[in-house]
Amino acid sequence: MRALLIAATLFAAAPAFAQAPVSSAVLADAAKAPASRTIIDGATWRCEGSACTATGGASQTAARACRRVVARFGAVTAFTYKGVDLTAEQIAACNA
Repeated sequence: MRALLIAATLFAAAPAFAQAPVSSAVLADAAKAPASRTIIDGATWRCEGSACTATGGASQTAARACRRVVARFGAVTAFTYKGVDLTAEQIAACNA
């Protein structure tokens, strides 16, 4: 009975340990990466070289989030927002 109670407690706590969907961008020009964290639509972006990652963010499409990031950081070569990867065609449209 005690083992069952412990298992049930761990199972109920599992969502608290779940990872949030990843948001990331690869900038075409690493020189345009911000030196410190930058908040765009509620997402906190941090960059190291051309690789940027974010936590949080507004409920919006990945395409819109990409356009907002491109407006601040410049063109991207890859983009993922809350686990949704943009295709090469979508990235080209985002950078346009």
